[in-house]
Amino acid sequence: MRIAAAQLNQVVGDFRGNVERIIAAAQEALARGVRVLLTPELSLSGYPPEDLLLREAFHAGCESALAALCEGTAALDIHLLVGHPQLRDGRRYNCASIVHRGRVVGRYGKHDLPNYDVFDEERYFEPENRPLVFEVDGVRFGVLICEDFWYGYAPECAQAAGAQAILVLNASPFHMDKQHVRIDVARENVSRLGLPMLAANLVGGQDELVFDGLSFALDAAGELRAQAPAFREDLLVVEVAGGQPLRFAPGAIQPTPPLEEQVYSALVLGVRDYVGKNGFPGAIIGLSGGVDSALVLAIAVDALGAARVRSVMMPSPYTTDMSLEDAREMARRVGVRYDEIPITGCFEAFLGALAGEFRGLSPDTTEENIQARIRGTLLMALSNKYGSIVLTTGNKSEMAVGYCTLYGDMAGGFAVIKDIAKTMVYRLVRWRNARGAIVPERIVTRAPSAELKPGQTDQDSLPPYETLDAIMKMYMEENRSAAQIAAAGHSRETVDRVVRLIQASEYKRRQAPVGIRVTHRAFGRDWRYPITSRFRE
Repeated sequence: MRIAAAQLNQVVGDFRGNVERIIAAAQEALARGVRVLLTPELSLSGYPPEDLLLREAFHAGCESALAALCEGTAALDIHLLVGHPQLRDGRRYNCASIVHRGRVVGRYGKHDLPNYDVFDEERYFEPENRPLVFEVDGVRFGVLICEDFWYGYAPECAQAAGAQAILVLNASPFHMDKQHVRIDVARENVSRLGLPMLAANLVGGQDELVFDGLSFALDAAGELRAQAPAFREDLLVVEVAGGQPLRFAPGAIQPTPPLEEQVYSALVLGVRDYVGKNGFPGAIIGLSGGVDSALVLAIAVDALGAARVRSVMMPSPYTTDMSLEDAREMARRVGVRYDEIPITGCFEAFLGALAGEFRGLSPDTTEENIQARIRGTLLMALSNKYGSIVLTTGNKSEMAVGYCTLYGDMAGGFAVIKDIAKTMVYRLVRWRNARGAIVPERIVTRAPSAELKPGQTDQDSLPPYETLDAIMKMYMEENRSAAQIAAAGHSRETVDRVVRLIQASEYKRRQAPVGIRVTHRAFGRDWRYPITSRFRE
């Protein structure tokens, strides 16, 4: 017999569209001889619905969608596993229902509710403790939902209830090299029981999160038998070959992409879905002639196409000819609209308005920030007039230490590289250039600079990015103390300075646009530090 995982790109709250995609997957699966079709976690509602789950009307919409799905598949002789929330007796559950010929013939409630990193499922759901095993063509399948297979209890309960194979509905968000972790965990908790397993993972962008797909099948010994592609929809079909223990026949294994390709693909998908699912006609990017805006422009064009992307260069008195030349060349290479709006007149007007107030005071970062805020105002004016979203160009290293301007370069609707350290920015640009040289080489090799005063470089204010990124990773992503970081070989003075800047910049990050998460800990929903705090270690 054949079973399959439908790797779908669903939209939170789009009940009609989600049902249509599930029905289309079921029809395709049936045409390919599939008897059991697995969809991702909460595939009916989209994932994660967050506080929409607190609204009764949202649950009513889910119930109506489930009824529509039953009606739309009544003529299909296929067992369809669909994920959805359920409100029952005043309590909420994360469920999987088995739909066959228009009827719900079984239902499972998720047992293990994740409450760490980006997950808040204990806020919304109650755990259930009843295994679900159903039989098709003599094969008994146990049902789990995502976190259930990250522990041993739920797989053991399914086996005790008679399961010969495990089917898992997943909504497992991407971070770097996540697939290796998923497979290792599945081997530890399912393969050790001698059970084969098929997992269907969500794909697509949802606000900060990107889901990478890579649905997979393991045989009873933990060997990879099939794997869907990364970052796109797919139907992964697996042959059940029988035997004791049950065997999966070898199938197509799409490779897990190398790291730079993973990250770049996640950023492209995140931009495409954020812009598309929210109905923006296109994107606007402020080009500076630097590497960050070059990377964001490349990603935007790969995500949306050149016709939907506009670039704007806003030179100040300190913008070099090199930056202007490189920005023009970058826009030419990717084929986007390019405009120049000089800000010198605006800058002089601001300085004139403040001349009396600033009399006798030396120029400092105040004047630098005015330039950034003029640019932010101009970009947002274009966004208001034409409807396109402003994509900001600040990276994680800058966001960490506050090397960014509130209402200036932080102004915009979506922070594409918010979770990309500066050292990774260079790696991604080189990876993309190896597939078509769209970023001028001088952008990659020149010293990074905000160009807000004569001769400025980033390293006037910051440690070298290799040092800054290493300290940031240990402090922010690995929760190491300043003393532990210094013991790893970094100057204690530099460590203390970076930690102090990270802590002092929290108020800025709270006001930054949402951005795509690609590490296991990003500034956003999985970083919740107080702004007002005297803790310093």
